Amino acid sequence: MPTILITGCSSGFGLETARHFLAEGWNVIATMRTPKTDLLPTSDRLTILPLDVTEPQSIAAAVAAAGEIDVLVNNAGIGWLNAVEGTPISVVRDVFETNTFGTIAMIQAVLPQFRAHRTGVIINVTSSVTLHNYDLLSVYTASKAAVNALTEVMALELAPFGIRSHVVLPGQAPGTAFGANARERLTQAGGFPEPYAEMVQGVFARLASGSDDEKTKAEDVAAAIWRVATDPTSPMRVPAGADAVALFRG
Repeated sequence: MPTILITGCSSGFGLETARHFLAEGWNVIATMRTPKTDLLPTSDRLTILPLDVTEPQSIAAAVAAAGEIDVLVNNAGIGWLNAVEGTPISVVRDVFETNTFGTIAMIQAVLPQFRAHRTGVIINVTSSVTLHNYDLLSVYTASKAAVNALTEVMALELAPFGIRSHVVLPGQAPGTAFGANARERLTQAGGFPEPYAEMVQGVFARLASGSDDEKTKAEDVAAAIWRVATDPTSPMRVPAGADAVALFRG
């Protein structure tokens, strides 16, 4: 049975993806900064490992403990919503450290075994905000757009070794911890600059508009990741969720 390693499984897309692959009979290595054993069904095909993608030693330990895998899903990420002017450079570094550099570090850690076996699938979860420009999401979008570009070029580099590289682009997902975590980081960083107050109100109104049926569900993302993992003919970029599909189609 194939084995998948998924980062960021404590909630949202990562947690649902782990559940999906377990239900399909795969061996699942679910990683999270602080492991919780009560989030997923008990199974002899499930391994839960601690992993902080910003810490090289944590990555090395998790990859060693995981052993041989067939699919890597880079899902771990943090959100950020603010104008560039109101974003401390320390926050910019934090966002890129997790969303971009953490993704690259995980890929580098598994590529030697993928090359040796001349097979493997890398799936990077980015965001549909990279398909359309939204105000106050510049830093976050940049961190995810960098991963899109990385994935496309990697596909060229890795194809001779039989390794596939893809991005899954989720839309706006109500009910996940992502938005709440982004707001908490914003408060800790001092909030929005006052001149952007009207823009901020408009952004939050937009985020609150529309029915949940028009937005992305965690199940949509898990299904998209399953498609890419199991179908070698999958396209490079796969949108996940009704809103993401609409943006993707233009």
